[in-house]
Amino acid sequence: MKNLFKIQKPEMINKTFRMPAELVETMQTIAQNKGVSLNNLVVQCCKYALDNMEK
Repeated sequence: MKNLFKIQKPEMINKTFRMPAELVETMQTIAQNKGVSLNNLVVQCCKYALDNMEK
């Protein structure tokens, strides 16, 4: 039997964070230049930082 395509939707939670305006502006520019949402960029940056954090 073939493996069927299964759509997955990760659980998401809404949170509000306060960030310096300059950081948000820089990240908005990067997200726009890379064709991704600001939210997507923030998630990727957080995951990268956590995966590469000093132990």
